[in-house]
Amino acid sequence: MNYFMRTIMSITAFVVVGMVSQAMATELVVVSWGGAYTASQQNAYHQPYMDRTPGVKIVNDDSAGSAVAKLRAMKQAGNTTWDLVDAVASDAMMLCDEGLVDEIDHNSVLANGADGSSATEDFGDFIVSPCFIPQIVYSTTFGYRKDKVSRPMKSVCDVFDLKSFPGKRSLEKKPINNLEWALICDGVSPSKVYDVLGTDAGVRRALAKLDTIKSSVVWWTAGAQTPQLLADGEVVVGSTYNGRLFALIEEQKQPVAMLWDWQVFDLDGWVVPSEGKNKAEVMKYLRFATDTQRLADQAKFISYGPTRASSAPMVGNHAKLGIAMAPHMPTDPNNAKTTLLFNYEFWADNRDDLDAKFNAWLLK
Repeated sequence: MNYFMRTIMSITAFVVVGMVSQAMATELVVVSWGGAYTASQQNAYHQPYMDRTPGVKIVNDDSAGSAVAKLRAMKQAGNTTWDLVDAVASDAMMLCDEGLVDEIDHNSVLANGADGSSATEDFGDFIVSPCFIPQIVYSTTFGYRKDKVSRPMKSVCDVFDLKSFPGKRSLEKKPINNLEWALICDGVSPSKVYDVLGTDAGVRRALAKLDTIKSSVVWWTAGAQTPQLLADGEVVVGSTYNGRLFALIEEQKQPVAMLWDWQVFDLDGWVVPSEGKNKAEVMKYLRFATDTQRLADQAKFISYGPTRASSAPMVGNHAKLGIAMAPHMPTDPNNAKTTLLFNYEFWADNRDDLDAKFNAWLLK
């Protein structure tokens, strides 16, 4: 066999091996929230995992906002196409109760903390459901255009003050948080919000307060929408996740300020669909993506606090901007003077009923 033929055969064999390797690659469909948050995941653990595991390709899907409905539909159709889902704690609890996601043995599936603690010790009370693997502490709060207000906004109730702060607002198209803020700004003590919201009269009271600004609201369904609406000047003030506003203000240098008053603290983390197809690989990925270093690394790209106690001391400066991240966390004392802790159990128990009432109100 001459040199030319040997070369051709070698090249052909290399191409065939490459094609076979690609064909054998495992694709993990990971559902998250898109925008700056998915970018932080990509930088902190998706890409590092793919770099060290060439046989795995992570495909991002930004459908987390409608994950409950879609997982229910997939289960009914007998065709679950998602491998891993990023969910807020209340949704995770509801999905777990319905058997749509798996219970997790946290200590066997997840890595120990860098300080030697077990996973359950390291995550502590953030494990609010046997199906839930916590990732971040975040808050939903408001950002406003500094150049479109006559004076700085100081109170969440300024959102309801169309006279002093005219212009469009953006609010998430669901009852969560909106009903709580409405009651606070209608005079309900924050400590009594969920007691009041648990009554029909309380729900009517909250919706009546929202009626006062309904005609000025642009409704959003994805976390990236409010930052874009603020950047485009289409709204004066809008709610979204604090990390999205951090990216808008610090990375994009938009004329936007944070309104931390009565920010709502919440948890976000992973759930594994019960009918997923690649569970063995998902478990390997989860062990890597939720270890001490990876959760600390995520805080270099977005201002969400890691849920592992062992990760907190590792939070340093932003990976690109070089600024200290601690002052931009929702838990920083200067930002957390007035905070509302999201009631996971209340929403897990009442979500379907309040969704129905809220959606009926939207149509009026």
